[in-house]
Amino acid sequence: MAARSLGLTAYRALVRRGGAESAPAYAPRPQGELVWMHAAEAGNVLAVLDLAKRLMAMRDRLAVLVTLPEGAAAHDIPTTEARDLFVVQAPSEHPENVERFLEHWQPSLCLWTWGALRPNLVLETSARGCPMMMIDADSAGFDGRRDRWLPDVTRQLLATFELALTRSPVALRRLVQLGLPRTKGEATSPLLAGGQALRCADSDLADMSACLVGRPVWYATQILPEEIPVILTAHRQALRLSHRLLLILHTHDYATADIAYERARARGFTTMRWGDDPYPDETTQVMVADDPGDRGLFFRVAPVSFLGSSLVSGHGGCDPFEASALGSAVLYGPKVRNYLPSYGRLATAGAARIVNDAGALGNAVSRLIAPDQAATMAHAGWDVISEGAELADRVIELMQDRLDEQMGAT
Repeated sequence: MAARSLGLTAYRALVRRGGAESAPAYAPRPQGELVWMHAAEAGNVLAVLDLAKRLMAMRDRLAVLVTLPEGAAAHDIPTTEARDLFVVQAPSEHPENVERFLEHWQPSLCLWTWGALRPNLVLETSARGCPMMMIDADSAGFDGRRDRWLPDVTRQLLATFELALTRSPVALRRLVQLGLPRTKGEATSPLLAGGQALRCADSDLADMSACLVGRPVWYATQILPEEIPVILTAHRQALRLSHRLLLILHTHDYATADIAYERARARGFTTMRWGDDPYPDETTQVMVADDPGDRGLFFRVAPVSFLGSSLVSGHGGCDPFEASALGSAVLYGPKVRNYLPSYGRLATAGAARIVNDAGALGNAVSRLIAPDQAATMAHAGWDVISEGAELADRVIELMQDRLDEQMGAT
């Protein structure tokens, strides 16, 4: 069918004129299953990354490749600590680039989001026997110039997907008009990022909770060296109204923890290092931490958290859903470019507040350590991160079933 399509023939002749791009330096492909997710909409990359992490948490020894659309620079995408989660630019449509990409990654399953289908990439993936699903499809992803000029190609491309879940009934009607078989389509809800519940040892939580019983606590995480004075000034201000208040100051890296410890002591705070000393006692005013693996513990014990790397340009903030998923109200600075959609959703729901300086942060901490204030924000945050959970769970189940079928067939 593809060979008889005049539109596809013309399209392929056009993309060949530009020549192939130089070969990218892809990371080695891990052994075993690899799911390829294409984030076709630049504004929804966070949701795709969140879905990838959820799937990896559910399926052992699974690798996930996330490809970015044109215009989404890799350096603007948040870094991830997840092992075997790769984020790269999608290849160009030149046949050599497509072949090189698929030969290297050899995906077990492809999950395409939104639209903006790439004919050579989609058709070659299908020709190699890789199952393909589409989710979060939207009319805007199918109303570009290519779709208007090549309607026969769009019909061919839609036929390669085993199912298509759209973010609205309007989007479903549009895809059916373009040639999607009605039996393959279903209107669901939009794909939304929802965050991951960071782990912590039950014994650590029980011991820390027993140590802190009755004490107000706030948590400042991912703190950069330039942010340390702001945090300590805000803590001094908040202590005036709550004399037993404990600050858990968690730095961006290990080296910064030494700086934070010395600066806190220089300002006269009773300070300890988490991991080096026993649990904080009644006299401890600042506890400095440096191990990123402890974030899950501290979000659980602190009703309010300031998310750092957000007061200084060039870092882009950190994921606010980590705090909201564990019931901590969110405070943050204005420099959160990498997670702006997530902060926007939380702020709109009343689950997060922006602060610009030490005075605003100190005032916010003083208000939010009141249990009713923090609880209201935490509840709003839970509502936000739960919005897309049903769709994410269903998509993960569909992918797991399809991967199981693939394994059974080999």
